[in-house]
Amino acid sequence: MQICVIGAGYVGLVAGTCLANFGHKVVLVDRDQEKVTCLKSGGIPIFEPGLAEAVAQAKLAEKIGFTSCLEEGMNGAELVFVAVDTPNRADGSADLSRVLQVAREISQYLNNFKTIILKSTVPVGGTRLFKETLLGQQKGHNFALLTNPEFLREGSAIYDFLYPDRVIIGTERTSEARILADIYEPISKRIVITTWENAELIKYASNAFLATKISFINEIAGICEKVGGDINKVAEGIGYDSRIGPQFLKAGVGYGGSCLPKDIKSLIATGKQLGCEMNLLQSVVRVNLKQRHNLLQKLFELLPVKPGLTIGIWGLSFKPDTDDIRESPALDIVQRLKEVGCRIKAFDPVAMPNFKRIYPDLDYGQDPYEAVQGVEALLILTEWKEFMNINLNQVKNLMTGQIIIDGRNIFDPQLMKQQGFTYCSVGR
Repeated sequence: MQICVIGAGYVGLVAGTCLANFGHKVVLVDRDQEKVTCLKSGGIPIFEPGLAEAVAQAKLAEKIGFTSCLEEGMNGAELVFVAVDTPNRADGSADLSRVLQVAREISQYLNNFKTIILKSTVPVGGTRLFKETLLGQQKGHNFALLTNPEFLREGSAIYDFLYPDRVIIGTERTSEARILADIYEPISKRIVITTWENAELIKYASNAFLATKISFINEIAGICEKVGGDINKVAEGIGYDSRIGPQFLKAGVGYGGSCLPKDIKSLIATGKQLGCEMNLLQSVVRVNLKQRHNLLQKLFELLPVKPGLTIGIWGLSFKPDTDDIRESPALDIVQRLKEVGCRIKAFDPVAMPNFKRIYPDLDYGQDPYEAVQGVEALLILTEWKEFMNINLNQVKNLMTGQIIIDGRNIFDPQLMKQQGFTYCSVGR
């Protein structure tokens, strides 16, 4: 089957590559010529484990191509996936300008019947607005429109596409969903075919629930700290309950990334527009922001604020195995440290180039050890595996002070005490 994927960002590139390796002929379209050139030359514009190998495999089989020309991508395509971003506006609502622009553009090339699949995350009513925009640009109704929200986790996106928990397909007519369901049936028996509105809400509600779990366990962590409890044991105990499950019960400095913060803000904004105050979700956001403040509060209780303090940071991405820094806790924490006059030394295995675009003036280390040399305290903000396997004696000898504030609970408190560190973690 010939497939066009519009948007060679995170979702589009992963989805298009996996579809190509299923044996389909895929053309990825992106208006960013620099990105297209990079992909054509064998480069990968994002860091995602296994993606470079998967793209190379698809190219070797001559199943994937890249272009900035929409007409070229849509020519002969039976399926057209739309995977462009929908960022938040100032009020938290989803900005659909790019999605609707795609609708206007692809309407020019619907000379033969095509099935259009909206993978972009849109709020309730977004798919219907997409259809209205399409119809407003042409006389005929020469297409079927489906919505197919993605649930890819950065760091394991290839696996998540190949082994999905479920596939959601939103449609006006069940019969139109068959063509997409057939593509997914070899990898998933849990295919939910429903309305556009239900599919849209499933995506937002899923991410909002996951964010709620994270904020919930962080609130429980606060009680643990007051009574001498261990949040890891508490999370383990409640996670064995099949009604709850262990996922997203890791206490820490809070969630970030391109999905949870964006989608929960958008859902809150949608609720407000509809007269449904999302009080619980507003609290989830507040708790998440408070976690970043709590980490800095622990630091400044142990190390009184004064200009010229040198603080080390391990981890700049919002989670390990990605270079994505969008809504990363590190952004807020670095900004606050700079405001009080701290000098910052930082290291991240893959995210430093992205972070440098925002904070070019930090002292970036070549490795974790260089980032702690001469620092009075170390903040751990991302749980990269290489941090867990670090030589603690070497770290101790390189640091001027012995304070470590672990925002991801990667070390054993007793071990750190034995090593001679003043060690603070979350909920322990």
